[in-house]
Amino acid sequence: MQKVADIINAARRIGVVIPAFNVPYLPMVEPVVRAVVDQDSFALVETARLEWIKFESKGPEAVAKEFARWSQPEHVRLHLDHVPVIDEDDQRVDYVPVFKEALALGYESVMLDGSRLRLEDNIQATRTVVELAHVQGVLVEAELGAVLGHETGPLPPYEELFASGLGFTDVEEARRFVQESGCDWLSVAIGNVHGAIAAGRKDQKKIQARLNLDRLDQLSQATNIPLVLHGGSGIKQEDVLGAGKCGIAKINVGTEIRQSYEVALKESGSQVKAQDAVYARTVELLRDYLHLAGIRAMLT
Repeated sequence: MQKVADIINAARRIGVVIPAFNVPYLPMVEPVVRAVVDQDSFALVETARLEWIKFESKGPEAVAKEFARWSQPEHVRLHLDHVPVIDEDDQRVDYVPVFKEALALGYESVMLDGSRLRLEDNIQATRTVVELAHVQGVLVEAELGAVLGHETGPLPPYEELFASGLGFTDVEEARRFVQESGCDWLSVAIGNVHGAIAAGRKDQKKIQARLNLDRLDQLSQATNIPLVLHGGSGIKQEDVLGAGKCGIAKINVGTEIRQSYEVALKESGSQVKAQDAVYARTVELLRDYLHLAGIRAMLT
């Protein structure tokens, strides 16, 4: 079976962006997998800590079990997204046991988010997870810079944020970070923002973000590893496709399919119809937004 590392490296080589779909509700797993298979595409299915704290995914074990029911390894693999050292509510997280659990469950790639730490502390925390994961051949994603949006308070006006470069990943820090941490993939901040998760805001339409592709190109050259775009929902299509040519090999998509599920469930009261909505939106994203229909054979 082809390794995830090889698939993501192939995506980087040919300039396409592989989606990683977040599943804050367990019934979302099946329609996401079905859509990826039907489009003859490839994607990661992922769960983040906030999705079992603030939503209903129930944790790494529950997601792994649900994923195993529908898994099609030629088309989908399982990724552990955002496990922070300091979370969205500024609370310290005991993160090492979470990674040990995920590794025992067979997750093929994992992400430590130390972006709220000082650079040196982020490097050390990431190195700790790298040492755990690499022994088992598992890839480690890290984050440098501040991809805003999950915090409780409102964001600054987006254009002000973009023009100031607030939270953007620093090129020289990224070069050092990758060398010293040993991470395999790096999530960067170049104008992308997370969808809101706070009560009263999680249903709002997401900001249409854009990307600083010049900064991205510099980061790609400095790090020479696959880069990751978090907060992928709602970014201008031309920027996302351009990002694939400048080093982004993985894009996280959460809000787009989460809101499709929530709206359909609220309006119909039917889980089946909510799943159908997730399937339809995932197909649109793969086929029309990311242009990934039929891409699977090109990733071998």
